[in-house]
Amino acid sequence: MYFYAWEVKIAVKILKISVGDMLELKKPHPCGNKIFKVLRVGSDVRIICQCCGRDMTLDRVKLEKSIKSISSAPSDN
Repeated sequence: MYFYAWEVKIAVKILKISVGDMLELKKPHPCGNKIFKVLRVGSDVRIICQCCGRDMTLDRVKLEKSIKSISSAPSDN
């Protein structure tokens, strides 16, 4: 039996990531830090290491798989 892409419905949960959120990743950056700050959100997500300041742009799907926890940014009220 074959399944075609238009016949199979796949439920994908997209994480709510917003600018200013702090992400803890599963694996550390080469500098040893696991905490990153979100700078830009879209199909690609730009993050910056909180230890060495290195910024990088990662594919959203790849980043979502490597996130251990999300700390939301404080609201500006």
